[in-house]
Amino acid sequence: MEEDNLTMLNEFILLGITNRLELQAPLFGLFLTIYMMSVVGNLGMTILTKIDSKLQTPMYFFLRHLAITDLGYSTAVGPKMLVNFVVNENTISYYCCAAQLALFIVFITSEFLILSAISYDRYVAICNPLLYTVIMSQRTCWVLVAIPYLYSTFVSLLVTIKIFNSSFCGYNVIRHFYCDSNPLLSLLCSNTNEIELITLILASFDLISSLLIVLVSYLLIIVAILRMKSAEGRHKAFSTCGSHLTVVAVFYGTLIFMYMQPKSSHSTDTDKVASTFYTLIIPMLNPLIYSLRNKDVKYAVHRTWKKMCNIFSTV
Repeated sequence: MEEDNLTMLNEFILLGITNRLELQAPLFGLFLTIYMMSVVGNLGMTILTKIDSKLQTPMYFFLRHLAITDLGYSTAVGPKMLVNFVVNENTISYYCCAAQLALFIVFITSEFLILSAISYDRYVAICNPLLYTVIMSQRTCWVLVAIPYLYSTFVSLLVTIKIFNSSFCGYNVIRHFYCDSNPLLSLLCSNTNEIELITLILASFDLISSLLIVLVSYLLIIVAILRMKSAEGRHKAFSTCGSHLTVVAVFYGTLIFMYMQPKSSHSTDTDKVASTFYTLIIPMLNPLIYSLRNKDVKYAVHRTWKKMCNIFSTV
């Protein structure tokens, strides 16, 4: 019976954000705007930190990979969600659902660890400025981004294979706007205790370990800043960390609200709102936060814009 159910299930139906027809067009316009801003912002940050000679430092190296992860998980979810606003039946094929889940886990898990790497980078820059270039060498930077990508790929394959190798019941309606692990687990006929335990352990480890690195790094940074005698030095140090602290607070705050509340208080609508926030809105906000609060990025945008204008004026 389980094998029949597994082979008969070729697609899933996504309930989407809302079933109210009068909201479909306004929400489509809103989320299309948000997604396009996210793509332009993160793609722009990726290109800018790659081509501008003044942004070839470890901090901007990590910001480039943060932009890549933001672009990755928003693109894993966003386009399909937008399509579902304009089609009659919100279906996704079995394999596309598995691919969406796998890609989302890869990029969202990588973001945890890259945010931790940025915290460590800021700690070294402020607490050990004389040894900064030695400690944060190019090799170290590549190791600090390679580990997140490799680890997140392992986690993604483990969770996705575990879920999609299990037996689904005949019911194929996902009460969400994308293929997330929790809604998929509710559709399984087989025992989900093992998968739930693995997911809980991995999610808790990712959240707690990365948050611990961030908190310890910034605790040491605050101690170092308070010891500075120069008011200008303290202001510069705080402004350097301000953008990252804002991003960390928004990202971790949303995920803690989403996944750490008890099951009894979970609401489908609340989960959808929180998911929308961290899958689409946060990737849009991150490049804005880093560009609006960062003079180096503003100057780089200005320099790049002038170069482009000069190129087009000579054509």
